[in-house]
Amino acid sequence: MKKRLRIRIFFLTMAGLLFCRPSSAQDDFTQFVDPNIGTAHCRWFHYAPGALPFGMAKPAPSTNGSYGNASGWEATGYDYRHSSIEGFPNFHEFQVGGIVFAPITGALQTVPGKLEAPDSGYRSRFDHKEEISTAGYYSVWLKDYRIRAELTATKRVAFHRYTFPASEEAHLLFDVGNQQGESGPVKDAKVSILPDGRIEGWVTTLPAYVQKYQPGASVTMYFSAVVSKKYTACGAFNGANIKAGATEASGRGAGIYLSFATQNNEPVTIKAGLSYTSVENARKNLQQEASELSFDQARSQSRKIWNSYLGRIVVEGTNKADRIKFYTGLYHAVLGRGLASDVNGAYPRNDGTIGQIPLDQKGKPLHQHYNTDAVWGIYWNLAQLWALVYPEYYSDFIKSQLLVYKDAGWLGDGIANSRYVSGVGTNFVGLIFASAYMAGIRDFDVQQAYAAALKNELEWRGRPFGAGKMDIDRFLKYGYVNHLDKGAGGSELWQFSVSHTLEYAFSGYAVGQWAKLLGKKKDYETLMRLSKAWEKVYDPELKLVRPKLANGKFVEPFNPSQPWRGFQEGNAWQYTYFVPHDMEALIQKIGRQTFNRRLDSVFIIAQKALFGGGSTIDAFAGIAGVYNHGNQPNLHVSWLFNFSGKPSLTQKWVRAICNQFYGKEGVHGYGFGQDEDQGQLGAWYVLSSIGLFDVKGLTAPHPEMGVGSPLFNKVTIHLNQRYYKGKTFVIETRANSAAQGYVQSMRLNDRLLHRPFVGWERITNGGKLVLRMGSQPKDHY
Repeated sequence: MKKRLRIRIFFLTMAGLLFCRPSSAQDDFTQFVDPNIGTAHCRWFHYAPGALPFGMAKPAPSTNGSYGNASGWEATGYDYRHSSIEGFPNFHEFQVGGIVFAPITGALQTVPGKLEAPDSGYRSRFDHKEEISTAGYYSVWLKDYRIRAELTATKRVAFHRYTFPASEEAHLLFDVGNQQGESGPVKDAKVSILPDGRIEGWVTTLPAYVQKYQPGASVTMYFSAVVSKKYTACGAFNGANIKAGATEASGRGAGIYLSFATQNNEPVTIKAGLSYTSVENARKNLQQEASELSFDQARSQSRKIWNSYLGRIVVEGTNKADRIKFYTGLYHAVLGRGLASDVNGAYPRNDGTIGQIPLDQKGKPLHQHYNTDAVWGIYWNLAQLWALVYPEYYSDFIKSQLLVYKDAGWLGDGIANSRYVSGVGTNFVGLIFASAYMAGIRDFDVQQAYAAALKNELEWRGRPFGAGKMDIDRFLKYGYVNHLDKGAGGSELWQFSVSHTLEYAFSGYAVGQWAKLLGKKKDYETLMRLSKAWEKVYDPELKLVRPKLANGKFVEPFNPSQPWRGFQEGNAWQYTYFVPHDMEALIQKIGRQTFNRRLDSVFIIAQKALFGGGSTIDAFAGIAGVYNHGNQPNLHVSWLFNFSGKPSLTQKWVRAICNQFYGKEGVHGYGFGQDEDQGQLGAWYVLSSIGLFDVKGLTAPHPEMGVGSPLFNKVTIHLNQRYYKGKTFVIETRANSAAQGYVQSMRLNDRLLHRPFVGWERITNGGKLVLRMGSQPKDHY
């Protein structure tokens, strides 16, 4: 039996590496990953160093996770500026968090202590000097308890190892019914000690976004944990109410404690199978993935898997800081949007029941299901990166989103346990489907995906709030979304007229191009007409986009710097450039010289504020500026000079953003306190620092990637040959340095390029791009 289990574990490990780049023994890309970067004001899902790529189990320390999250998006979880840790939650996802484990010594405490008064509950001071944090492993010395805490994971199993001092009062807390992170108030919970010593339970929460977009729905997390040491005493608690000897607790604040006598440096390990469907499936996840694994074996396996994922792009150069920013950004890009289905294919459905992913002939799920933040903006970072080096995940992601469509009838921009959690009131999932198809990722149900995408663009009857685009009827009626200064319900219903018009035009273009390739001529014509909607909100006198009333008149008075009035998380200065699919037409309307002069001045001004909100630590700092790199609507703008005849300015400003907006400290990481959104800003850095970026988000029928100014001397991209013909695509820079950041010539497979673009197919067919660099700007090649 044990031999069979070991064989199963071996094949599971190999399956995780199947499409990953083979890495040699000396390749350790995790040495360049620093999860602590940018953790001041970071979101709940940002910090989960114990996790695997795209994993469900995401054990991590929490400094303020129990403090709540009133709006659903505020910073919570781990803050680099804090000096004490309250416990170690196992779930870290968008709107999902909970199941806390905590080791303590001394008097039993069952309520989390406060940051300002650590001794008021279970909480320990710590020092960053005694902390190790990297991809797949976390360790910290808990000063107050003299305990070394360590975390790692398999896909669905969290591993905790706590090394205790000699103590007659050593305890493990399983705080299940306590609010954590973005998960919202606890509705109910239950946790039990089974006769065999296993700890099992669940917690149901009411996240703010779930309540907003799918009222009455909830999110439930399940676990089944095995502890390596037999306890000498136990009990249950609800908050501060402790019942010694009890083996079960339920309701808010429900928890279990185990007590031990420990020798000095005695390790106690917890292996916790996790699930979003049932305790039984949490048990199965633990049995299949980790029943025979020790903590050290799991850590070693995690390191191999992380290196295989990170090693799909190998960058070489002399600047270590750039490599740290690069691999930390790549780490964030594959950390978020993690598994929501079990080893047997069970997954949580939108209506709260359990669904089943079809199985192959060997009884394995044909694909997986995932939780996800909104896809708003990922066409300028994550989706391009997934398409380039993780196409198998991109394919799975589409199949996952189609589960929600099949179950609920509408695509969901963001989902938590398949519940609708849009967050921004729009929906770009159809565009993401189209871009995958354009990139050559087509191993999904194309007809069903197209039908879902078309419905997303054109239908409003019976549309649920959580599916976004609730003003699509007005968009279709007027050819743009008419502006309202007042309205009922969520702001997404009436407040963002211009940004929605621009977004619907872009997604209409993407699905329209897909329609054309599929021979859907009538759909193509309709969608391409809608893709021109941006022209109706463009003011030719100001050369800016501007809110327009139903009567066709622009709003008065009008302040281009004012955010929120017509614009989601931005303003007219920023959103005027949100015409990625028709950039040539926008440049023609503004005038090429005016366009270049004005956009260059935008970056000159923005540089003074570090291309975002300056040093202000706030998620919305910068939204009233002329450019704000800390938010999605701006992320393509520095690449627009490639379309206006001044590629040297793209090279200049993209490099400047990489060097100045991005840092490698806990406070200054992704700007100051900006919103990294499950890998978006990290993925942008990855693409931009290697010098490849598609403004159109791979939505053109024959996508091209713009060429920029790589920070590295050599970049080797390992392609997945299940999807692409090529094995590697290499980018070499000659005479590259901080002082020589301008491209002088471009040669692809030893043939001169005259435009700063490389076709997607030419990249994925493999080859070499050689850029000769110099100190002087050059715009013609």
